Amino acid sequence: MTDDVRPLGCKIVFAGSLRGAFRYVFKGGQSTPMGPVGNNMRGLVLAWVCACMLPVAKAQGLLPAPAPGASFAASNDLALAHRVVDAAARPATPWNGPRSGPRAQAAKRIAVVAEDLRNGGILGVVDGVLEAARVIGWSVKISDSAGKPDLRLKMLANALASRPNGLIIVGGDAHALLPGLQPFAERSIPIVGWHVAAHAGSVPGTPVAMNVATNPLEVARVTALAAIVQSGGHAGVVIFTDSNFQIAKDKADAMAAVVRACSGCTLLEVRDVPISRNQELMPGTTRTLLARYGRRWTHALAINDIYFDYAAPVLTQEGMPDTAVAMLSAGDGSESAFLRIRTGTFQRGTVAEPLNLHGWQLVDEMNRLFAGEGVTGYVFPVHLVTADNITADGGDRLLYDPANGYRDIYRRIWQRP
Repeated sequence: MTDDVRPLGCKIVFAGSLRGAFRYVFKGGQSTPMGPVGNNMRGLVLAWVCACMLPVAKAQGLLPAPAPGASFAASNDLALAHRVVDAAARPATPWNGPRSGPRAQAAKRIAVVAEDLRNGGILGVVDGVLEAARVIGWSVKISDSAGKPDLRLKMLANALASRPNGLIIVGGDAHALLPGLQPFAERSIPIVGWHVAAHAGSVPGTPVAMNVATNPLEVARVTALAAIVQSGGHAGVVIFTDSNFQIAKDKADAMAAVVRACSGCTLLEVRDVPISRNQELMPGTTRTLLARYGRRWTHALAINDIYFDYAAPVLTQEGMPDTAVAMLSAGDGSESAFLRIRTGTFQRGTVAEPLNLHGWQLVDEMNRLFAGEGVTGYVFPVHLVTADNITADGGDRLLYDPANGYRDIYRRIWQRP
């Protein structure tokens, strides 16, 4: 893994007035207060951008990394946040992932257990796995837990009964699934996953060798910064999350921290709505929030686009103009999200993941494990989709599919036509 894409542990350093605020250390998704220093939060967003978000731009070759100890005038904080958001919205840069590895390991049987195929992100990754499996020459059996807790372990047991050579879990929480994963480990069946932990890479305490994902904290922070930039530093924010998943909680915490750091913004509420019950709960939740906050609610942030699938129709039914509540999602770039952004219907952005690419990466990581090699640990850079860039990199097909030649590169690695 290169320094450009390594998950970050970031220390916020204040610029501007230091009377009465708090210093925080962001490490592994946690925000830990380090003591009182003043009550003016001006400059914190800038300083956090310098410490944590410039690597997003650096990874795309757009901005130099800040010099050690560099400081900036507080008056520049919103402008610098704007530069970082713009950097995340640039078209895909040339491939910076692996270019070598083992040739295709022949005739493997792969079990895929999906958390919920109604989720556009999960479905997109599974489609990528199927596409890559056809190229590498493997067979795939898919099981769907449908977002139901009582089905998760059952689907894993069914997958084990099919006697696969490898297991791919798409969505879910690796620690919560541990009782169902242990039998695979006992049989030396390699496991990789997508969005199964709060960080990309191996998942300590579980047999998951590689969690494929973009950096979830960078995803969350870019999303929150985009809301701040779009509002000119005056956003009234509600954040939607699902406490059943650690990655969702960490994303929500990161977004909340950025919003709180903006002196002109207001964090109205963090609302916990299970993804599996979105269709049931989000219409009523949206009406409740409209009644409670009215025009104070200007921006909705969510850990996944699916929340807006059921919130946007309610806003329309209530006669709200498309500009009344700006929606931005910290993942995953669903078709419906692309449609809303393209038509200007409430949603203003999604930090879209390269879902198809991630499916190919899962197959490549599994192939390396079959060959007795280690995983790559590769993390793809964060990308923000807006109305300004939605036609690039697959947007015409309602998805984010980077035009960086990743399919041809993986074919060459596997030595497949």
